[in-house]
Amino acid sequence: MAQIVKCEGKNDIELVQLALKNPDYFVCIMKNYEDKLIRFIRRISGANIQDAEDVLQEVFIKVYKNLNSYDNNLKFSSWIYRITRNYVISEFRKKKSRGEAFLVDEEWGTFVSELNIEKELDKKINREVLLKVIDNIDIKYREVLILKFLEERDYKEISDILKKPAGTVGTLINRAKKKLRQEIEKQNIKL
Repeated sequence: MAQIVKCEGKNDIELVQLALKNPDYFVCIMKNYEDKLIRFIRRISGANIQDAEDVLQEVFIKVYKNLNSYDNNLKFSSWIYRITRNYVISEFRKKKSRGEAFLVDEEWGTFVSELNIEKELDKKINREVLLKVIDNIDIKYREVLILKFLEERDYKEISDILKKPAGTVGTLINRAKKKLRQEIEKQNIKL
């Protein structure tokens, strides 16, 4: 029988250490990351909420099974985002090879309202414009835009998640912004 555990006031490292001794504490990690990871999964994959929840369950299983290999020199959030990203990419490849795709619904577009990319793109891009163009941007550029501007990760964290040097991350972000501008122009969207 599972015992009631107290999650409040504990940081990620403490929760990992507690979860390694008592699996009931893993629920705390799940609670802390569930909403963030669902948003992240939906943003990079375009999945509807049900598909994203299915993916998240698989991600949490992978995280739980690999918790003892977590290196606390890396931020836990970077580690769990990396696992999530890798799993989504793997699933995307599998579905693509089978001719399937994640189901996309109207709710997916709601993330754009949270977007604070306006500062980076001359404060002119609005929700509708982004909805029209984000799907047409290559995944490697879309994911850095999402990590930087939606998930508000710094270059170091993005570097850890993508396993790329910070300089490469900076280059990817700049290229992603250019691709976004090009897509806006290509679609002849007036800002």
